[in-house]
Amino acid sequence: MKQGRLRVLGALVLTAGLSPFAAKPAAAQAKPVLGKLAGVVRDTAGTPQMGANVELVPELAPVAAPHNWLTNTQGIFQGNKLVPGLYTLRVTLAGFLPTLEEHIRVNPNLTTVVRVELESMYATLDQLRRTPSNAPSNRDDWKWVLRSAASVRPVLEWMDESGSASAALHADTRNLGVPRLRMEFTDGALRAASPSNIASAPATAVAYDQKLGGASSLLFAGQMSYDQDAPGGGIASVWLPSGTLGAGPHTALVLREAKIGPDGPSFRGVRLDQGGALALGDRLLLRYGGEYVLVGLGTSASSLRPRAELNYRVSQDWFAEFVFASMPTGPAPLEATDRQTGAMLTSALNELDAFPALLMRDGRPVLQNGLHEEIAADRKIGARGVLQFSGFHEDNRHIAVYGLGGDTLPGADYFQDYFSKGFAYDGGASSNWGARVAFRRKLQGETEFTALYSYASVLAPGNDLDNLLREVLQTAPRHSLGAGISARVPHLGTKFHAGYKWISGSAVSRLDGYGESLYQMDPYFHLTVRQPLPKWALGRWEAIADCDNLLAQGYVPTSSRDGHIVLVPSFRTFRGGLSVQF
Repeated sequence: MKQGRLRVLGALVLTAGLSPFAAKPAAAQAKPVLGKLAGVVRDTAGTPQMGANVELVPELAPVAAPHNWLTNTQGIFQGNKLVPGLYTLRVTLAGFLPTLEEHIRVNPNLTTVVRVELESMYATLDQLRRTPSNAPSNRDDWKWVLRSAASVRPVLEWMDESGSASAALHADTRNLGVPRLRMEFTDGALRAASPSNIASAPATAVAYDQKLGGASSLLFAGQMSYDQDAPGGGIASVWLPSGTLGAGPHTALVLREAKIGPDGPSFRGVRLDQGGALALGDRLLLRYGGEYVLVGLGTSASSLRPRAELNYRVSQDWFAEFVFASMPTGPAPLEATDRQTGAMLTSALNELDAFPALLMRDGRPVLQNGLHEEIAADRKIGARGVLQFSGFHEDNRHIAVYGLGGDTLPGADYFQDYFSKGFAYDGGASSNWGARVAFRRKLQGETEFTALYSYASVLAPGNDLDNLLREVLQTAPRHSLGAGISARVPHLGTKFHAGYKWISGSAVSRLDGYGESLYQMDPYFHLTVRQPLPKWALGRWEAIADCDNLLAQGYVPTSSRDGHIVLVPSFRTFRGGLSVQF
């Protein structure tokens, strides 16, 4: 049974007019003096959870019968007339791990108040529960979401009955300072050479978090480009019944449209994503989902992309994973459950850029597509680290290969990017096996270190120059080694993520693309910076900069029947600007 995190608070209630020296009839003395219990159930983001089942079981069976309650719309439950003694509290709710706390004492004439924090079953291993920026840092409170966690020490607090436990719980559920609106003013794009991604041009993006009835939320996001020759934009909506992304089911709908140059066709796309989780006992968790993508560029192309992940807790420190996913993977909201920092709004904006790459094959559009199967074992290293061993198989049907060439390339299989000399190319099909070893550890404060080793096959150019480019490319085994660090600079508040991934030889396709997405480990040197700015105009401003392959490494000159070109596993790109949250 997953041990939960409870902060147990007692409330001392003095009964008016009660005198310890007053004489009582014998019958009255024989009747036990009862106590009370009140509590609030929230998720890790602080959102109250309605409809949670709360079961209170006495640890001494003859004392009293079990009690059951359901939380209301504020996540609150209350129980009166409880026989004093020790109890075990168990809280369950669909989409969350069961929470269990033993030895909760109910005393006579006292109201014991408990705060229950449910942890998501839908969060990934590498998703960390972060302390809100407006709260003091507590190193002992850091924990891994989903897999396991260090126990949180109980905190005792006494409260007068005149101050009503229910009123205190209502006040405690208020989530102040949470951003509801985010705007970004940027230029550039991190992924080029495909119209299914946001174009490399000045643009404005907006995301809004709308609370619905109960705990559910609806996220809206929109983006618009200002380029007159190739305007584009998109809208996205994400429905969260549980109110927190990564803590339950979600449904996302994304629409994109962009004009490919002043005289080119228009790209139109729609993506529908649905996901959920199912607990099978106390040790087994099934996460499932899928997306349907339909795009049009003269003619249409579609793709159905399922995914599933089975997690099994072998012991307190060991976990097993079985993964089946479509490639490339969609957006991975690493901090999506952190509503306080506005990461849910950022995740909604990421949905706009989550289409697979659009490629051309024999003059017709196709979508980058493949399947990834993986088995992994995770080992906790103390309370702050995790080590993963995994083996995987990838079966790619359409591999996206990018490169640099002239304004016009021969053949109908090269899709030229309007904003640069880059192009996207269908590298064909391939199948390979691979292995990965990853280590992630939380250091002091908000610093986190990641190391990653992968071995797999990639596409690399061969020596047969008389064939088409697709026939020149061959699979070749490669090693890769990467390291990354995420941190927050004290006093300045600067948040950054820097990493470098080395590859043992030439490669024109991604090596372990699933691991790259999971651990934010792009090829070569990459850097992300978020710098808070002085507060003005009623919002929280910050400068943003996202850089990929800053040293322009890995470019591979290649010759084929189509001519001489340069293939690029990762473009050197920059995206920067300002963002503001309200």
